[in-house]
Amino acid sequence: MLLTIPDLLDSTQLDSVRRFLAQARFVDGRLSAGSAAAKVKQNLELDREQPGRDKLLEALMAALYARAEFRFAAYPARVATPLFARYVPGMAYGEHVDDPLMGGGPGQQYRSDIALTLFLNDPESYAGGELVVTTAFGEQQVKLPAGHLVLYPASSRHRVAPVTAGERLVMVTWLQSQVRDPARRELLYDLWRAREQLLAAAPDDPATRRVDTSYVNLLRMWAEP
Repeated sequence: MLLTIPDLLDSTQLDSVRRFLAQARFVDGRLSAGSAAAKVKQNLELDREQPGRDKLLEALMAALYARAEFRFAAYPARVATPLFARYVPGMAYGEHVDDPLMGGGPGQQYRSDIALTLFLNDPESYAGGELVVTTAFGEQQVKLPAGHLVLYPASSRHRVAPVTAGERLVMVTWLQSQVRDPARRELLYDLWRAREQLLAAAPDDPATRRVDTSYVNLLRMWAEP
């Protein structure tokens, strides 16, 4: 499932993030890439030692978890520390699949089920830079307004098209889901949406209770705490 969550950040939050990043130190993005991805990766990433980085990430993760669409589409178990990436003209990220296991040593690794990209500047401010994800329906190009988020399976082949003008600024991260199978996650998300609509419109209807029971018990069947 490729899912867009609009307006995760408002204009005030975006201005604050962009001001911080404009004064921050960026390093070669290949330093955080796996051996295969490093061969096709051309971008800059915020230095992990940048003062104030942790406070910024805490605020952004709070905004992310506040959105029900995220929680019920992803069922996050573990979320990686996000990266801030900058692409200037000539930079791109060639086609690749994300590493299946991320994190540190034994006991600290997690499975990358879902990839997330939060767009931090307006699409009109740069040329190129589309996130291109290969799906069962062909390639899907994603270039969203500032503050919008996209989620997609980390197992998908994807790339970032070359930036030819301006600057592409994004936050990216990955997570391990409590529901490992992407088809099951999509089914649960659709069922959750239907359940929420029925609970709001007809909470006492027998059909609402059946949908509610089915959703809860499918989650119980498929979830891995």
